[in-house]
Amino acid sequence: MINLVLFGKPGAGKGTQAEYIKKEFGLFHISTGDLFRYNIKNKTSLGLLAKKNIDNGDLVPDHVTIEMLKDSVLKNINDLGFIFDGFPRTISQAIKLDEFLTSIKIEITATISLNVEDTILMDRLIKRGKLEGRADDLSIDKIRNRFNEYNTKTQPLLNFYHKQGKLLSIDGSGTIYQIRERVNVLVNQFK
Repeated sequence: MINLVLFGKPGAGKGTQAEYIKKEFGLFHISTGDLFRYNIKNKTSLGLLAKKNIDNGDLVPDHVTIEMLKDSVLKNINDLGFIFDGFPRTISQAIKLDEFLTSIKIEITATISLNVEDTILMDRLIKRGKLEGRADDLSIDKIRNRFNEYNTKTQPLLNFYHKQGKLLSIDGSGTIYQIRERVNVLVNQFK
């Protein structure tokens, strides 16, 4: 079983590469954004809690996100593995994820950090914002805030996984195909 965590600032290509890994290696893709949308749309108890926080402009509490994630993992436990995209974002979330996975005799195989210069990310996000009509990708101030959030909360996770010997970094610049080839080389190590 291969279990991966994808890291990278907004616009680094996590979702794009996660979809590729899902198709190429048969792993189940768990995106926290998708989990939130699914649970909110289906008005689950966790979805209602998440919606209340989101509507108030607050972050969804860790325990809500983790319960959604646990449910998704347990429903798909017979897959070839998992790709965690957008989670964990903090060290406390990583510890909770490790505890949960250990309790079901699974562990993170590796983490892949997609490294891209901020100027390239800014260009990607603005283009994506125009193409997809995503307001949070059109505001330079909002993009900078998201980068700062990543640097403050998520960047320390790289050291957390480095200490476990599970951190792999790749150049996330270039074409989707070039990045895909780099990801392919890394993931093939674990087959």
